[in-house]
Amino acid sequence: MSTLAIVVSLILLIVLAYRGITVLLLAPLMAALAVLLSGDGGLLLPIYTDTFMKALGGYLIKFFPLFILGALFGQLMADSGAAHAIARWIIKRLGTRHVVLTVVLACAILTYGGVSLFVVAFAVFPIGAALFRETGTPKRLIPGAIALGSFTFTMTALPGTPAIQNAIPIPFFHTTSFAAPGLGIIAGAMMLGLGTWWLQSRASRATRRGEGYGHHPDEQIEPLETAAGVPEIGTLAAFTPLVMVIGLNALLTYAILPGLDFSGLPEARFGTLDPGAMLGLWAIIIALLVSCAWLIVSRWRHWADLKGTINKGCFGSMLPVFNTASEVGYGAVIASLAGFVVIRDAVLSLAPGNPLISEAVSMNVLAAVTGSSSGGMSIALSVLGDDYLRMANAVGLNPELMHRVATIAAGGMDTLPHSGAVITLLAICGLTHRQAYPNIAMVTIVVPMITLVAVITLGTLFGSF
Repeated sequence: MSTLAIVVSLILLIVLAYRGITVLLLAPLMAALAVLLSGDGGLLLPIYTDTFMKALGGYLIKFFPLFILGALFGQLMADSGAAHAIARWIIKRLGTRHVVLTVVLACAILTYGGVSLFVVAFAVFPIGAALFRETGTPKRLIPGAIALGSFTFTMTALPGTPAIQNAIPIPFFHTTSFAAPGLGIIAGAMMLGLGTWWLQSRASRATRRGEGYGHHPDEQIEPLETAAGVPEIGTLAAFTPLVMVIGLNALLTYAILPGLDFSGLPEARFGTLDPGAMLGLWAIIIALLVSCAWLIVSRWRHWADLKGTINKGCFGSMLPVFNTASEVGYGAVIASLAGFVVIRDAVLSLAPGNPLISEAVSMNVLAAVTGSSSGGMSIALSVLGDDYLRMANAVGLNPELMHRVATIAAGGMDTLPHSGAVITLLAICGLTHRQAYPNIAMVTIVVPMITLVAVITLGTLFGSF
């Protein structure tokens, strides 16, 4: 009954989330339902207080700074004009020769530099739409191009990316954001190459059929040469904050923080803190903080409403971080039920000699259920992270390999139709699932899954590199 209760609550979570009900409410309600159906109703209140809320709070303690600083950095990049300047610079260099690649690279550079994928979508879509319209490329391919550049390799594969998905495994595997850099670069190249090839082939096919941009009478897109309301900023000044995020992250990860001595921390106050497990997170936090400060100071005389920008960026982090934290609380409750033992053992026994396969399956399943790569990964690692680390050590696998497989796997099935990121992207582009989702699914699900198989194969044969 307990296992059935878990399945029922998961199905209802998916269905109701797809219908638009917030996870902030759904997560505790569906956790409570699972507890009641499992026959543990008498423990409902203690489980809510001590299990659900403790897991939610623990997630916020670890990752809230990344969410708020990432959202703030993205808003500063957008309102300073830097995001638009970078997108326009790329378009001027590539022009109309490779319209799909132009949009993909514009999104990739911005997200790899730490700009929120939603900010990127808002910044790049008007420019990309104007470019697609001028070249007669179907508008229905724009969401796929934005998703490929924002939701895939810069989010999960490339080493050093400040995306939250790349930070979540750090405290579980005692790794850094640069874990398995060689495999990450190979995975990133595969996703970029295969995804761009797919979208470009669809564009070429549409051109041969004479499809064109499509009829969108309600759309108001300005010419590429203009950008009403966007502040002017030089290209070098626009790129500098992005370079700072990646450069400072690397410097702190490999040179500065490892050289600091934390052995003198007062045990009474920090007895449970493992500095080695936190260095990677601290590096990203400091890099984002310094880059935000640089943007504010270097553009001091150009802000139209600095207070409004800061507030909007910080407030924009609230819903994503609490949504994900609520999902983690739900996962903790599910993990505490007797029926979860059956599910856990089934997942862990998928490939006893290769924990990479078990990890990849659990990440994909939970990302699909939650419609979120960060939510699915957080749940999976919070309940199975210790088991995966133990299994990896038992067979001699480098935890960096476990880290990279976890991030890539979580970015596979996270973009099913009920995904909040997909729904938001389609709303920004003014398109429906029927018009644009098949290409989104191809570049954000099929291509990452092919890449995941390749990374697991390479990691099994050659280890982490």
